[in-house]
Amino acid sequence: MPVRPHTALRWLAPVFAVGLTFLPGCFTNKQHQGERLYVQHCSGCHGEQGQGLGTLIPPLAGSDYLAQHREQLGCIIRQGLRGPIVVNGVRYNQQMLGVQDTATHKHLSPAQITNLLNYLESHWGNRPGPAGPRTIAETQAQLRACGER
Repeated sequence: MPVRPHTALRWLAPVFAVGLTFLPGCFTNKQHQGERLYVQHCSGCHGEQGQGLGTLIPPLAGSDYLAQHREQLGCIIRQGLRGPIVVNGVRYNQQMLGVQDTATHKHLSPAQITNLLNYLESHWGNRPGPAGPRTIAETQAQLRACGER
C-alpha cells in the first residue's frame, strides 16, 4: 500500500524538528575556533586584547604589520618569526615560535590557521584584506609558498 504524502509528513515533521535541535551543535564547535586558538596560543605573549608587551612583543591590535604582510601570516603562525620587524613604527626583535596544537604537538591545520587569522584580522581595529575574510585555500597556498603542506 503506497504511503500518502500527508501521512509521511506527519511522522517526518517531528523527526525533522528533532534534527533541527541538533543542527546548531554541528556548527558551534568551529564557530569561535579562531578566538579559542588565539587565547590558547597567542594571548600569553600578545595580550588578551592583542595589545602586545611594551617594546618586547608587538601588538596585534591595530597592527600595520598584519595588513602589510597578509601573504606571510600563515607561514609566520606555522614556522614562527626570527629577526627584527617594525610594527606601528616600533622595532621588535624577539623570536616568535611557530604555533603547535598543544594536544597533538603537531602544527595547526590550514583550517585552524585560517580561523585564527580571520579572528586577528577582524578584531581590535584590524581589517580583512580587500577580498574579505581569508579562505582555507588561500592559507594552503601560503603554506605551500613557504615550503609547508
